[in-house]
Amino acid sequence: MKLHIVPARTGFQWVKQGARTFLRQPLAMAGLFFMFMAAISVLSLVPVIGTLLSLALVPAATLGLMAASREAEQGRFPMPSTLVSAFRAGPANTRSMLVLGAMYAAALMLVLGVGALFAADVAPIEMPDGEVSPERVRAMFDNPGLWAALLLYVPVLMAFWHAPALVHWHGVKPLKSLFFSLMACWANKGAMLLYSLGWMVVIMLVGAVMNLLAVLIGGAQMLSLVIYPTVLLLASMFHTSIWFTFRDSFVTEDAPPPAPPTGENA
Repeated sequence: MKLHIVPARTGFQWVKQGARTFLRQPLAMAGLFFMFMAAISVLSLVPVIGTLLSLALVPAATLGLMAASREAEQGRFPMPSTLVSAFRAGPANTRSMLVLGAMYAAALMLVLGVGALFAADVAPIEMPDGEVSPERVRAMFDNPGLWAALLLYVPVLMAFWHAPALVHWHGVKPLKSLFFSLMACWANKGAMLLYSLGWMVVIMLVGAVMNLLAVLIGGAQMLSLVIYPTVLLLASMFHTSIWFTFRDSFVTEDAPPPAPPTGENA
């Protein structure tokens, strides 16, 4: 297994491949993501330990969604059991994935702690019916705790981005997987940046279309009815694309590197 450096434009290709693969199996991919979110939500109801457990399961669930994306890419229907692929590869693999999950929970709690440490003491702005006002948004972005947490979360996200797949498919130790993932994201930072920007554009365009439909059809009530399923579908599509970022960033010694994107399959 070795690192493969891709052109920056591959980031847009990953967005397209994720959307295309999701549309091949939309019910399966959306259903698996909903199962993941439902399990996390139920665990979070348990006081204190529930939140830690839900965070610890995120790497394993991410691996399950990546495995489902690989199945869908190959034309197969991903079964519900695919979601727990991380725990079906033997005791050693399960133990490594649990260690990785514990490390992720600890890292995220550290990020939240740093954010709380730097958080400004700002009085909450009360708005009727939970309305999001410009004042509320401005107050949120003026909070230094938010920026401190984001600054720390970026390297954490890079370290855990490829780590579950490295542990599961390549047998890399949890700590080494964090280092290799961080280095891979940094080496392909151009592609990762365009990948992030691509999804930001998709989300903004979908949001604009939803607002337009709400105005034309039924106002705020109509928007509230469609926003949750739309967010669910977008999140499912995004998680489908994560597999392609890993597939193109690492290659095995006996396999040729993935072909660069071309105009024909873009």
